[in-house]
Amino acid sequence: MRLISGKYGGRVIKTASGPGYRPATSKVRQAIFSMLESRGIDWDGLRVADMFAGSGSLAIESLSRGAEYAIFVEKNGRAATLIGANLKDLGASPKEYKVFKADLFKVLAKAPAKPFDLIFIDPPYGFDLLPKALDAALENGWLSEDGFVLAEVEDKVAPPESEHVNRLELLVNKLYGQTRILLWQK
Repeated sequence: MRLISGKYGGRVIKTASGPGYRPATSKVRQAIFSMLESRGIDWDGLRVADMFAGSGSLAIESLSRGAEYAIFVEKNGRAATLIGANLKDLGASPKEYKVFKADLFKVLAKAPAKPFDLIFIDPPYGFDLLPKALDAALENGWLSEDGFVLAEVEDKVAPPESEHVNRLELLVNKLYGQTRILLWQK
């Protein structure tokens, strides 16, 4: 998969393959970063969390554009190892990232040392994990004031509603083929 822009723009990262893996297409990634930048995202100093990271392409692209720090949470050991290898191959400083090979819900159960400005949630299709992940992140202080949450889900998924989610403003609910992009801001 080729990175789009920034200091790693044009470089290729390796992605895992197998059941449940569906890295964001170039078209969807371009749309995601365009919608974030059109809403005033300033990458310098940004803290990014990539939940259900898979290939890690969204947070790696964020680092490429100047994000200060990113975490990657991926349960699959092979995929988590591949994220770390890609970051090393790109020359990313270990101070810029941390890769968690862990169940996301165990990670989200504790508040982070410092909240994140942008959270990507890309759960595996067919398990209805977005509401649970979003609620856990919001309840435990993972999102900074004025922070953004971007979810990439299957087209049939409606934006979840809960006490926590209703405190966010839904800015985007758009379909790209079989992928729905939801963008909220706190």
